[in-house]
Amino acid sequence: MKKKSAEGFTRIAREVFAPIYPVIAEQVLAWSGIQDGLCLDLGSGPGLLSVALAEKSNLSVIALDADPAMAPIAQETAIANGLADRVAPVIGDVHWMPVRDATTSLIVSRGSIFFWKDRVQVFREIERVLRPGGAAYVGGSFGTAALRDEIFAEMRRRNPNWDRDIARRSRMATPDTLRRELAASGVASSRIREEEAGFWVEIRKD
Repeated sequence: MKKKSAEGFTRIAREVFAPIYPVIAEQVLAWSGIQDGLCLDLGSGPGLLSVALAEKSNLSVIALDADPAMAPIAQETAIANGLADRVAPVIGDVHWMPVRDATTSLIVSRGSIFFWKDRVQVFREIERVLRPGGAAYVGGSFGTAALRDEIFAEMRRRNPNWDRDIARRSRMATPDTLRRELAASGVASSRIREEEAGFWVEIRKD
């Protein structure tokens, strides 16, 4: 992603999507029951979800993104929120995470699942790095239906092709497609959580 693209993505995240990240953080922390240890935010972008997770728990968060332009932006986000000691931007590929086996308590990713080239491989990587008792939530939820409706209204104003773009991305990762990919990955424990505001792939490690 070029610097201009990274800045544009960050502007949309901060101006439009910002309200969803604290809600999503609260949801996944409640579902998982996890408050401590290491967390991975996959495709973290400017680090807004990473910061929300750190604020609402005792987790240390790795903000993992393949775009080198995002690392300094995520660092700025962490510093601005007084969390530079617990949110660490890392440049890396979700298909081959620079993380040791069985070391991660919680994995979260909001939105990047639609851009993964090989979701079967990423699901295997998630299971590899999760510690026993760990959990992962990766998907495309907007937090609540009300927040989703507000974001859609604003994005339609900014982007006349918004509905078409959303429909195209959604077709790339339907619940049925994801179930087939999860089965192909061989992960031991997984399911799709279909919510009113979107969906999550949940992977747990016993």
